[in-house]
Amino acid sequence: MRDVRVVLIGGTSNVGKSTVAQAVAERLGFACLSTDALARHPGRPWRTSEGEVPAHVAEHYGSLTVNDLITSVLDHYDRLWPRIEELITTRAAEDCGSAGLVLEGSALWPVRVARLQVPHTAAVWLSTDDSVVRSRVHAAGSYETATAAERILMDKFLARTERYQALMIEAVGRLGLDRIDAGDGQSAGELADMVLAAVDAQTAPGRASNDR
Repeated sequence: MRDVRVVLIGGTSNVGKSTVAQAVAERLGFACLSTDALARHPGRPWRTSEGEVPAHVAEHYGSLTVNDLITSVLDHYDRLWPRIEELITTRAAEDCGSAGLVLEGSALWPVRVARLQVPHTAAVWLSTDDSVVRSRVHAAGSYETATAAERILMDKFLARTERYQALMIEAVGRLGLDRIDAGDGQSAGELADMVLAAVDAQTAPGRASNDR
């Protein structure tokens, strides 16, 4: 994979970033990390095996409008970006004898990534139909058996997720970045192959790694 040291995989929640990133990391022998590990905002509003929805998470989704939710999460990503940029810069500059990094997360906002001046770095965004994300969230949150109040929180999360993806797709297209449709029934391995092909094209001779 030429001289790539860092592969960035962006996209909205529940698009499959984590699974694809792990597959790409395994192919390359790289480490794999999510931007959620740096700071999560504020968590998914449905019950899990670990317990009920925390009160602050329920209040966040229950009290804010969709526009406010988008503003809140993008502000969070703005605050988190210096840490992400430092991580990317450090890993890209490491000796080729050390493992590279696949970094995935919704915090990889296209406008900020496009401004990176970091060599040995490539970026791809995943997208899918809103219906696919909705189905995954409904399954994860047991929507069919959830209470009315629980459904309201999931619906707010989905509305924010869909709005985020629409804004992301617009930004990726406007900036000429690489986006892969992950909603055509591809396996994680097939999507990993598509990501690696895009990365390879970005780092082809004559095309700078930050000229995406």
